Amino acid sequence: MIHFWSFFFVINTFFFQNSVIWKTFLLTLPTKTDNDMKEKILFVCLGNICRSPAADGILKAQVRERGLDHLFEIDSCGIGSWHIGQLPDSRMRRHGHDHGYRFDHRARQISKDDFTRFDRIIVMDNDNYRAVSSLAPDKSYMGKVEMIARYLRHHKGQTTVPDPYYGNDRDFEFVIELLEDACEGIIDDILTKQTIRQ
Repeated sequence: MIHFWSFFFVINTFFFQNSVIWKTFLLTLPTKTDNDMKEKILFVCLGNICRSPAADGILKAQVRERGLDHLFEIDSCGIGSWHIGQLPDSRMRRHGHDHGYRFDHRARQISKDDFTRFDRIIVMDNDNYRAVSSLAPDKSYMGKVEMIARYLRHHKGQTTVPDPYYGNDRDFEFVIELLEDACEGIIDDILTKQTIRQ
């Protein structure tokens, strides 16, 4: 009797799968949306007015240039609340403009929700890493927090992206140079891992 019903189930399933009803049913099943397929990246620095909004703008520009907008969701924030709602530092915006970038992100503070929303939380220096790690809801989220220097390809001896706030024009230029390098590394790393998964 068991074998009979097993055989009946197989035959019934075969014909059902080839029916209009089955195909209509499949269309109602939930599928991954474009947003689910995106790699969600959050850049973090101290106040979200220099390094992280620059990284945000540079990565968006590089992604757009490669026609990869559909694969990325990019944002930035700060550890502190001092500059919430403000545009990036005028010096950073000026240097970004000189390189063809538009840094117009409005500063916000990191929240615990960011740990579930984003796949990678990329910080600029060791102090950022410690501060952001301490905000993680639990240890399972720690793997999302990364140092941006790990993506540098042409500045191998550089371990951080230093804060240019109290520096001069050269310091701001150096930040942009480092971020351009790191953002290219981020894109290549993500594309390589997506290719492997496929």
